[in-house]
Amino acid sequence: MMNMQNMMKQAQKLQKQMEKSQAELAATTFTGKSAQDLVVAELTGDKKVVNITFADAVVDPDDVETLQDMTVQALNDALGQIDEATKKSMGAFAGKLPF
Repeated sequence: MMNMQNMMKQAQKLQKQMEKSQAELAATTFTGKSAQDLVVAELTGDKKVVNITFADAVVDPDDVETLQDMTVQALNDALGQIDEATKKSMGAFAGKLPF
């Protein structure tokens, strides 16, 4: 059985690895797209919007609702990618806790 000092060392090591994984994830750019790539949203892994691009075809002053819907679709696509990457990256630590 592990003694307390070894458990603390292992926990500190895991914490550093988790912090590194979180930093790598935050530095990653995720690109979400709407149907036909008419709206493209770029977000960082810490869910900050970096850029949103609209295709000329979707910019219609008489149909703002479509632009809004496609923007939401692109943002949700990118956020879904971030959530999946977070689960994959951080889930690796779940079974490694020493206690």
